[in-house]
Amino acid sequence: MDLLNALVAFGNFVFVPAVAYGSQLALGALAVTLIYGILRFSNFAHGDTMALGTMVTIIATWGLQSLGISLGPLPTALLAIPVGIAFTAVLVLGTDRLVYRFYRKQKVAPVIMVIVSIGVMFIYNGLTRLVLGPDDQNFADGERFLISARDFKAMTGLSEGLAIRTTQVLTVVTAILVVATLFWFLNRTRTGKSMRAYSDNEDLALLSGIDPERVVRVTWIIVAALATIAGVLYGLDKTYKPFTYFQLVLPIFAAAIVGGLGSPLGAIAGGFVIAFSEVAITYAWKKVLVYALPEPLEPSGLMQLLSTDYKFAVSFVILVIVLLFRPTGLFKGKSV
Repeated sequence: MDLLNALVAFGNFVFVPAVAYGSQLALGALAVTLIYGILRFSNFAHGDTMALGTMVTIIATWGLQSLGISLGPLPTALLAIPVGIAFTAVLVLGTDRLVYRFYRKQKVAPVIMVIVSIGVMFIYNGLTRLVLGPDDQNFADGERFLISARDFKAMTGLSEGLAIRTTQVLTVVTAILVVATLFWFLNRTRTGKSMRAYSDNEDLALLSGIDPERVVRVTWIIVAALATIAGVLYGLDKTYKPFTYFQLVLPIFAAAIVGGLGSPLGAIAGGFVIAFSEVAITYAWKKVLVYALPEPLEPSGLMQLLSTDYKFAVSFVILVIVLLFRPTGLFKGKSV
């Protein structure tokens, strides 16, 4: 029974949260790797793009709730996500037309595009704070738990309970559907194949008659969808605060680089590597070890390597190690 309690505690505090968080990071990293692979620059405005898309989704959610429209046990935000995606798509397409397109035509060095994206990041961040403010916003309605810790204890008779939130299951299911749809699009449709060809060899793609501007537009629309969905799922699962999305840039880029920039599979794998690393290193393992170890070996301390306040430091350390020893990442993407 003690071993079962240890496994349940591990699942409740490490495995389930890390899977949900990893799904959110994977979606964010997919967008980053698409921009890097096709548009060939690192978009540091991605976190605040997520914040803006989520902000519009929150406002649309409140509007639907005021009209008495809901999805019952599921969050109303699911109905509002298309509005957020549409706004974000218009925003990033407009930004590309007004800002990035000029520098792209000048064929500037990638570092110039990075600096430009940092400027866009500050504008996006200021816009989000101006409209919705800097405080936490709650927009998660519907059933909170798919199964509560109390119900799990009653069903199993164990001392430890397993609580699975509705938003965690929703995050994983949505991420699987989005990733499957994206891979189908990239591998089965003519537009997706054009994007892959443009990413592999721009000059050869142009000689083949591929319209580069169309590839750019489709890329930004996909990025807008991924950013909004990832941002909304993160906000539903945890909380919405503009500065939090600004901080998410580090683990998202770490996930993309660990997996291999330019590799969609690498972005997904990197998201889960970063998520499990952050959760495992900042979790206090005493509860699990008390069940798993004999009584003489039970730890007296918390057995926590780092405080949760430093969870983003884990991403930074992993990022530095990968850049030093394997800059192409796990799936041998483009070297950083």
